[in-house]
Amino acid sequence: MKRAGCGNRGGLRKTMTAALVIAALALVAARPAPRKPTPLENTLKVHVETLASDDFDGREPGTEGETKTLRYLARQWFDIGMEAGTNIPGSGWFAPVELVEREPLVSRASFVRGRKRVSLPADSVFVVTSGLRSLVQDAPLLFVGHATSPGVPRAELAGRVAVMLDSQAAVGDPQRSSDRAGKLLDAGALAVVTILDGERGIEDVIARRRRAGYAIAGETLGNEIEAFLSPAAANLLLATSAHPNVARLRADADAPGFAPYLLGITATFEATSRETRIKTHNLIGRLPGRNPAAGAVLMLAHWDHFGECAAPPAEDLICNGAIDNASGLAVMTETARLLSRGRPMERDVYFLATTGEELGLLGAMAFAEDPPIPLDRIVAAFNVDSTGLVPAGAPVGIVGRGMTPLDPLIADVVRRMKRKLAPGDGANAYIRRQDSWILMQHDVPTVMVSSSYGNMERLERFMEDTYHRPTDQAGAGIDYGGMADDVLLQAELVRAFADPKRYPGAGSKRAQTP
Repeated sequence: MKRAGCGNRGGLRKTMTAALVIAALALVAARPAPRKPTPLENTLKVHVETLASDDFDGREPGTEGETKTLRYLARQWFDIGMEAGTNIPGSGWFAPVELVEREPLVSRASFVRGRKRVSLPADSVFVVTSGLRSLVQDAPLLFVGHATSPGVPRAELAGRVAVMLDSQAAVGDPQRSSDRAGKLLDAGALAVVTILDGERGIEDVIARRRRAGYAIAGETLGNEIEAFLSPAAANLLLATSAHPNVARLRADADAPGFAPYLLGITATFEATSRETRIKTHNLIGRLPGRNPAAGAVLMLAHWDHFGECAAPPAEDLICNGAIDNASGLAVMTETARLLSRGRPMERDVYFLATTGEELGLLGAMAFAEDPPIPLDRIVAAFNVDSTGLVPAGAPVGIVGRGMTPLDPLIADVVRRMKRKLAPGDGANAYIRRQDSWILMQHDVPTVMVSSSYGNMERLERFMEDTYHRPTDQAGAGIDYGGMADDVLLQAELVRAFADPKRYPGAGSKRAQTP
């Protein structure tokens, strides 16, 4: 016997199911279809995936990875219609750069207090030299405090080893300690000893300073010695002296009217390095203008990365450098292609792919020391480094904002493209970390203009999670829409600055759009 109403339940369920299906289909229909990548985005993707592939083995200078990288770029640039731009007979596209790699080998230190040798644990002191072999024998130690006040007189430093405290301002920024040490060495100190604090351990210093250092061959390298002492080793060294511990040194250094004083200790330091020569290249191309006498615009991006940057048992050993900086190479190449298809510009436009950026901006330095044209003829330069971090339409940031005469015309170009400049100058935190810095030191007005530098939160997340790691690979983390935006922006910037009517030059009062 059926219960009343039970016969309608099956039909009700079918009706409800059908309604749900219809509603779901309506939602799907209302949702916009995924945007198809533009042809430009697809081309950028091909460049990045090629240059950041394992086949290029991390684009390390002086390796087969360099050969493959430069061959790929030169072929692209030739097809675009560029001319070779080195202006070096017989070199064509490739400007040779010879680098010197120096790797620390020997580190020795001994100390004498009065007539007694002081024994310190071997891993508590570390000595390095900027040369191949350096030796300082039986030199007295002069305590100079924080070495942040006006320079110690040369007469006091001559023939002595300066001993300074690790400044709290230098924690997290070893360059500050290096700058202070450099000033003491320039003022005549035989060597500099840094007494570390608890924030920067001797293990950290050894790990960092044992890495190879690089310079351009022919660059004058001194034989200066730097040494680092752990606080525990410094306390052993100072025990029974007139200044028995590091705490006493700190109190003296912080006292008003502090003056350097001798510690009653002599030191002998020896350090050696191993030298290797690396032959590498900058790649330089040119789109000729109708009036080269009006000067030139330069666009640059570094091609190099770290090669294999991890060790077993890690599964991925290669730093592919997709964002840093296959992205910049892709943007520069497609900007050149876009410019080559338009009306010829008045000024020449040079394109520079630099080597050795990751080793200390060395390719840019070599370019600045031996440029294909006089540097004062370059009216503006635009660097591209680590793009593709944000989607299309994002605000534009400028690394170097407020530091060159280029800002007014850049702002006008951005406005005409119906784009927005990101507020503030937070992107200037990266000014010393990329090739622009070298050119700026040679009075070439150089900036980085990119939407990736308009979003500091996203940029800093990349720096913390992906930068200089094997995870910087071609993949979902790259936004090719944002990269395509950068291509269009770079092209408009180059066109504007290549036009003497819009930008007469940095020396002109009319160096901006009327």
